[in-house]
Amino acid sequence: MDVKNLKLSGLIAKPITVNPNTTLMKTRESILSNKVKRVIVTYKKKPIGIITEKDLAKKIYDLGTKPITSVKAKDFKPKKLFTLTKENTVKECAKLMKKHRISLVIILKKDKTLEGIITKTDLATVFLTKGSDSIKVSKIMKSKVITAAPSDPILHVESLLLRYGISRIIIKRNQKPVGIITFRDFVPAKIPQWIAESADPKEVQEYKFKKGLEETHSNQMSYLFPFHATDIMATNPITVEADKEVKLAITKMIKHDISGLPVVKKGKLVGIITKSDVVNTLAN
Repeated sequence: MDVKNLKLSGLIAKPITVNPNTTLMKTRESILSNKVKRVIVTYKKKPIGIITEKDLAKKIYDLGTKPITSVKAKDFKPKKLFTLTKENTVKECAKLMKKHRISLVIILKKDKTLEGIITKTDLATVFLTKGSDSIKVSKIMKSKVITAAPSDPILHVESLLLRYGISRIIIKRNQKPVGIITFRDFVPAKIPQWIAESADPKEVQEYKFKKGLEETHSNQMSYLFPFHATDIMATNPITVEADKEVKLAITKMIKHDISGLPVVKKGKLVGIITKSDVVNTLAN
């Protein structure tokens, strides 16, 4: 059976949910503790919204003088929810994701309550287990790659992420990928308000004197000090050769919990492959 014609019933994942009155800090805690990228807001078991880690970053940064403890899940800007049922197919789900450039589709029961979710990772996994073995990375990768240099200011890197609406920047030196900076490295927050209200005093003191930057703390410092890409990038990026099979790329993405890989040929950067590229293949 063609993988594209598989029903979604076997792929549905149980999401992490919050209610409309859940505070911003509790929502953030749910995302971090469960190691997910988003939570579903539900009311009477029906989905009414989605809050992603990007939404949290923007909301915290836009707080102004408003206390962080006053913000609740219902205060986030509503998103259009894209839904299907477990009777829909992999191809229908992939087409919906491709058309609307989304990473998640909500699966509803007949009574419109929440059944579960399907993510790009779920579709990539089904491609890995049941898809074609013959497709090469070079066939579906993107040749145009947005890159930066190790010496570029991190605010420049952040501006590239926002300008192109992408989730990662490849840091390149001498045509070779030497690092990656993702959107997670930019979680804007207020100083000292965010720290004071979300950490214990010992962590605050440790934070003040720390030299490096943790993934979830980078932007608290980046807006105050002139760090460069090399200061926060993940070094020795996982790569895949252009002539390898797509299944190898998916295996690496799932194993290392990442959504995209630099594609190389004889060590030099020639493209990038992401879970979106796999989804687009399933949509065609």
